[in-house]
Amino acid sequence: MKDRIHQALELLQRSPFRSGFKLSAGDLAYIGSKGIDTIGRHALDFVTARIAPKFPKNDGKQTPMKNHPVFIAQHATATCCRRCLQKWHDIDKGTALAAGEVHFIVGLIMEWIKRQSNMTY
Repeated sequence: MKDRIHQALELLQRSPFRSGFKLSAGDLAYIGSKGIDTIGRHALDFVTARIAPKFPKNDGKQTPMKNHPVFIAQHATATCCRRCLQKWHDIDKGTALAAGEVHFIVGLIMEWIKRQSNMTY
């Protein structure tokens, strides 16, 4: 799983659009105040509610571009909608995400956040 996450992040870094996302000072302060474990729970909650269903509500527009570090990370990691998941990660649209897919997506989001935060865990 870790190899797949690292390979995906390396590929995403080559995209001018994806590599342009950065955490703001406010995002970093939020992570610092809540703790990385809480941010991980937020990531799991957002992915489960907004991305995992077979046909997510407002697919393609369900992930805001600001107001939470996980949202920024989702855009940076192409885990923001089912179209991006299919294009970048070969996760098909039209089927509910399996537990392993959710685990990969959350792991990818959290690794991106940790790198942006210069955190080591």
